[in-house]
Order: sequence, then structure tokens, then C-alpha cells
Amino acid sequence: MRVTRLTIAALAVVAGLSLTACQNEDVAADPKPATSAPAANGDAGHEQGKQDGTVAGTETNEDGKTATCRTDELDVTATDATIDGDTDGTVAVTFTNGGGRDCALSGYAGVDLKTSAGPLSAERTGEESPSVVLKDGEKVSFAVVYPVNGSGGSGVRVTGLVVTPPDETKSVTLDWPGAGSLPVTDGSGTPVKVGPIGSAGQGG
Repeated sequence: MRVTRLTIAALAVVAGLSLTACQNEDVAADPKPATSAPAANGDAGHEQGKQDGTVAGTETNEDGKTATCRTDELDVTATDATIDGDTDGTVAVTFTNGGGRDCALSGYAGVDLKTSAGPLSAERTGEESPSVVLKDGEKVSFAVVYPVNGSGGSGVRVTGLVVTPPDETKSVTLDWPGAGSLPVTDGSGTPVKVGPIGSAGQGG
């Protein structure tokens, strides 16, 4: 009887081991489906977001501010804006945005007069100028103020106007629409003044 009981116990152990082995094989053959790593998906979304947020070719700089108007985007014109009775003459220079995007202008344009006595640079009036955002097709003007030649002499003949938009190096040369000459000065400084963007009509 003792031998029989040992045999039955041994068979039971073997059967138990076989069952466990089968269960382990089933688990190995049917693993849980792999899931996507959240970090990888997050990185991909971040990269896509960076691409969507690229500002190259748009109306803003990398810091989110409206991009500065470039000379090639602006139509530059000059007209006589002198008011009867004024002791000084005034030329209004107008920038019209034709770049197809919003752009910003602020500060002072560079202004040089071409004269019979050589180039004459205008001096800034010192007025403050807020930044002006121009939508496509919009315009803004500034004033160039100069002394009128009332001496009766030929004075200094003006032959042209050279304008450089703020923060630009490329200039535009225009016909001078103001009085034909300036009075001769003693050379102590330029008699021509330029106002900030938006100053046309405000005088010097």
C-alpha cells in the first residue's frame, strides 16, 4: 500500500508540472499588444507644432512682433505740402505698403537732398515716433522741412531727394517736389529737418 501511495503522489506532481508548463506556453504565445510610447507621440506632436508655428515668410518675426517694412515692399512718393504763409517749405514723403503682408515702421527715415553744392543730409527733429503697423495697401507719411530761398539770388539748387526707410540700407531716389532752391547758408549745419514717421503736416 505504501508503494502505491508514493506512486500516486509522484504522478500527481508530474501532472501538476505538466499543467503549469502548458499554462506558461499559452501566456508566451499570446502576449499583450504593445502600446505606443506617450513620449514618442509627444515629441512628434511637438515637432509638428514647431513646423506649424514657423514664422519665415509671414508677417511676424521670431519674437512675435510685426516684421519691419523692407524698401522693396514700399512705394515711396514725395509731394509738396507747403502751406501758404509758412516761412518754411514742407515736403511730405509717403510710404505705401505694397508687400502683401503687414509690416511695421518706426523712428526716422534717412533723407538726403541732392543739390548743386553736393549732398545735403537732413537732421532729425528729435520728436518721438511710435511704431506704425501698415496693412497691405495702407500708407503713412513724414515731413521734410526746409528754408525757402527768399533772397532773390539763385541759392542752392535742389535736384533730387534720396530716401532710406527706417532700419533699411537700400534707398530710393525721387524727384524733388519742393521749391527749386535753398538759401545759401554759412555752413554751420544743415537747414533741412526731417520728422519721424507719421509727422507729415506737423511741420518741424
